[in-house]
Amino acid sequence: VIGQSAKSKRPKEPGENKIKPINKKVKPKIPKMKEREPADSSLKSQSILTQVMDKGRFQKLAATLSLSAGQSIELRCKGSNVSWNYPSYLDTFKDSRLSIKQLDRYGQLILANSTAADTGEYSCWLQLCNGNKCRKDETKTGSTYIFFTDKEELFVPTPSYFEIVYLNPDKPAVIPCRVTTPSAKVTLHKEFPAEEIEIDGTDIIYDVKKGFIYQHPTSDHKGIVYCKAESQGAPQISIKYHLLYVEVPKGPPSTTIAASPSRAEVSDSVHVICTVLGEPDVDVNFRWQYPGQESERPVIIQNFWRLINRGSGHTTRISKSILLVEDFEARDAGNYVCIAQNLQGETTVATEVELK
Repeated sequence: VIGQSAKSKRPKEPGENKIKPINKKVKPKIPKMKEREPADSSLKSQSILTQVMDKGRFQKLAATLSLSAGQSIELRCKGSNVSWNYPSYLDTFKDSRLSIKQLDRYGQLILANSTAADTGEYSCWLQLCNGNKCRKDETKTGSTYIFFTDKEELFVPTPSYFEIVYLNPDKPAVIPCRVTTPSAKVTLHKEFPAEEIEIDGTDIIYDVKKGFIYQHPTSDHKGIVYCKAESQGAPQISIKYHLLYVEVPKGPPSTTIAASPSRAEVSDSVHVICTVLGEPDVDVNFRWQYPGQESERPVIIQNFWRLINRGSGHTTRISKSILLVEDFEARDAGNYVCIAQNLQGETTVATEVELK
């Protein structure tokens, strides 16, 4: 009966279609409009990113995608000026497996012979340019996180066997033991005393795309940890992570300067040392001004830094810049100025070196 009525609809277009489309138009129209509105707003960011499948088919990408390591993938983003983001190590090693091209109507990213290390976020966006100035078009973006699964490599490989993670009291800390298989069971372990760390889902959470996240780090969390993953086979262990607790006031560099000696004789060697104490993961840049600078007096400047333990589990980075004046002359007497700069600002300090 159903088959007959379906067939009978087609020859009776003039009569039937005047009645039945009324129901068809009225019923679906309301839910369709309701469906379209959230779909447009939520999928807008996904609308320009597609994966090229076999036989020229295209597939819109979900938030995550799992592929076996060894597979190649081609992604396309609609637009005449597309920018891409992908795991940074592919840039670091200038990997020839990665190819990015801009064609007339779309941007193309091809990754050949994928490996577990390629696991990560792949995203694209349209650039809006006015002359030399370009900005990201927030309405036309696409993003997916791709797992390149490998039974031999449950953890995404890293270039090192040991990593430092800084625990800062005012921001979450991430232990980046990411997995290549999203279904893998992952646990966090302390090396000493040897024990599994309880993941309560509040203070410590696990994000399959990032790793374990300490939401509110404290000095109690410091120490050496590692991750363990299991997925249909023997468990695998990640690299070790050394968690260092940091508590240094934010702001321009805390800087001191000292000269040795501060009163020099002709032909002496003089060291002027500029020292900054700061957060372990914050870089410091140094600049100098000194008496013989305009006459291009040759000096030797050396910059270096190291981590120091201040006790109570607190770790600080000590950065130094040393200016060396060999064969001191009368023209070298005067003020030596050090300008230390970080992302929060700069600090200027000075000391005087006199001629005996």
